[in-house]
Amino acid sequence: MMAHDGELARVLLTRQEIWERVSQIGAQITGDYRGRDLVVVGVLKGAAAFTVDLARAIDLPLAMDWVAVSTYGSGSTAGTPRLLKNITEPVSGRDILIVEDILDTGVTLDWLMTRLRELGPASVECCVLLRKPHAVLKPVRPRYIGFDITQHWVAGYGIDYAERYRNLGDIHEVDLVHRDFPTLA
Repeated sequence: MMAHDGELARVLLTRQEIWERVSQIGAQITGDYRGRDLVVVGVLKGAAAFTVDLARAIDLPLAMDWVAVSTYGSGSTAGTPRLLKNITEPVSGRDILIVEDILDTGVTLDWLMTRLRELGPASVECCVLLRKPHAVLKPVRPRYIGFDITQHWVAGYGIDYAERYRNLGDIHEVDLVHRDFPTLA
C-alpha cells in the first residue's frame, strides 16, 4: 500500500467496484452508439484514467480526443472556465461523448458542452465517473453516471488532491480534519 501522509481516509470505491461499473457503462454506450460515429472526449487531467478504461470497455470503433479546462486562477477559488487545450478531431456531424471525472457544480461541464455544441456535432452527451447531486448548480444531466457520492474531496483513479494520488487504483476520501481550509457545506 502506498504511503499517503495521513491525507487519505478510507477507501470509498475499490478498483474492482470501479472496473465493474466502467464495464457496465461501456456496454451501455456500445448499445447506444452502435452504427454511429462516436468521438470520446476526455477532460484532462482528472478523467484520463477513466476515459482510457471506458474506451477499452466500449466495443465499437471510436475516435478519442482530449480537452483541458481550468476554472482556477492563481488562487484556489473557482472562477470562469478557460480552455487550456482544445480538441483536434473534426466533430461536425459526429456524436461527442464528454468523459469527466466529477460533476460537482456543473459550471465547467455546462460551459464545455456549450462550446462543443458550437462545432456542429450530431450530439453532445456526457459521462461522469462521480456525481455530487447535492452540489449541482447548473442543469447538467449526464447520460451516464458511475457513482453518486456525498464526500466533498476524493482522490485516486486519476483524481488528484493537491496534484497527488492520481496513480492510485482505488478512490479514497481525503481526510480534511487537519486541513487549513473549510469544507464545503
